[in-house]
Amino acid sequence: MGKPTGFLEHGRSLPSRRPVEERIKDYKEVDGAIEPGLSQKQASRCMDCGTPFCHHGCPLGNNIPEFNDAVYKGNWKLAYDILISTNNFPEFTGRICPAPCEASCVLGINKPAVTIEYIEKSVIEKAFEEGYVLPRKPSVRSGRRVAIIGSGPAGLAAAAQLNYAGHRVTVFERADAVGGLLRYGIPDFKLDKEILDRRISVMEKEGVVFRTNAHVGVNIPITEIRNEHDAILMCGGSTVARDLHIPGRGHKGVHFAMDYLSQQNRRISGRDLSGEVIHARGKRVVVLGGGDTGSDCVGTANRQGAISVTQIEILSKPPQGRTPSMPWPQWPMILRTSTSHEEGCDRNWSIVTKAFEGNDQGILTGIKICDIQWNTPESGQPSFTEVTGTERVIPCDMVLLALGFVHPERKGMLTELGVETDDRGNVKCHDYQTSVEGIFAAGDMRRGQSLVVWAISEGREAARAVDEFLMGASSLERKEKGILNVI
Repeated sequence: MGKPTGFLEHGRSLPSRRPVEERIKDYKEVDGAIEPGLSQKQASRCMDCGTPFCHHGCPLGNNIPEFNDAVYKGNWKLAYDILISTNNFPEFTGRICPAPCEASCVLGINKPAVTIEYIEKSVIEKAFEEGYVLPRKPSVRSGRRVAIIGSGPAGLAAAAQLNYAGHRVTVFERADAVGGLLRYGIPDFKLDKEILDRRISVMEKEGVVFRTNAHVGVNIPITEIRNEHDAILMCGGSTVARDLHIPGRGHKGVHFAMDYLSQQNRRISGRDLSGEVIHARGKRVVVLGGGDTGSDCVGTANRQGAISVTQIEILSKPPQGRTPSMPWPQWPMILRTSTSHEEGCDRNWSIVTKAFEGNDQGILTGIKICDIQWNTPESGQPSFTEVTGTERVIPCDMVLLALGFVHPERKGMLTELGVETDDRGNVKCHDYQTSVEGIFAAGDMRRGQSLVVWAISEGREAARAVDEFLMGASSLERKEKGILNVI
């Protein structure tokens, strides 16, 4: 360990974010610039504890104390080599991961945790700056061809790994640009698309082929994919949004959050917009759902010039800190305030939405809500009761449904391939292989709605399973066993 007293000498510190009054005027990334000197000080706080629980908290099993030590010593090349051995895209996770590793940091038991996510971002940005990030071309090609359906984080990770293994990889993306959720789901103020394009360029130089506007099962026949490839890996995500079937759902002004976010990302990039224009300028906006997607809607609506933004969550307000039911090193379900919330938002919890109200033209004018009290029975599912006398109407012009996703789209590819699904509607797999031999699935399509870091992990693990199927064995890295499934 570089500095045994580092955690005693330095407190947790991050670069200053851009001021709210400045950043809400544009869509540039919120976080400030990397400060190498600060990164080294923060890396010195790593305790080199005997059992590094951060390894287990990280879905990728990153070797965190090792790259922290390298950063502290100023050996950025070594830090990069350690980090990239387990994480194909630190530039993504260093920006948009909730950092379950930090929740499992041993220092975090009684002090603020090590700034692992920031250090990770520092390492990869330094690596690009210094020219350490070079195309990793395989020395020998296997002669096998793999089709990957979907270019989100799971598909990209699997493509990178299978290409390293020597297979010819083609990634099919139904949209007009590569990236999936990274491109059309996550706002630019969290992930600038130049960061995504930079990585795609590296992968193309490595030999990965990308085909856009390629909707498998629609304009690309399933038979064509099967005939031309030795294996298929489906990474199409969990894209069927959870709806809210209450009176007035058909009023104009009620939209799915992902339709809203996707359109704004297209608008920023100068791409063609299709369908109804969804914009918050001059509107009273209500976001239903208190998760990350809801937060992204809040930040976007503020930048578009909404008159007001209200966020409603049906669950109870989380506690400020850990409770006995959330012991370290598990992921704590505590109150979190995002950069979007800092920019202005009226947040509300324990509220049920009962109806959307509108005028004679079917245009949204408000939502009827009611406070609720949650009941936690000794057995069975929690339930709630409405609080008498709290029913009221919130005037609004736009409602964004950020209620999560239920399962992948079944019509088309999944139906034609005949793969089995589980009770939740996700693709059923054994070691990432579906019920149909030679067809695999990974990411949200297999796991269900989850985090980008889990999608990358899924893509890597699925790539190893595909490699073993094609070659009988695999030299691709295997994730350390015993990773905590914390979130």
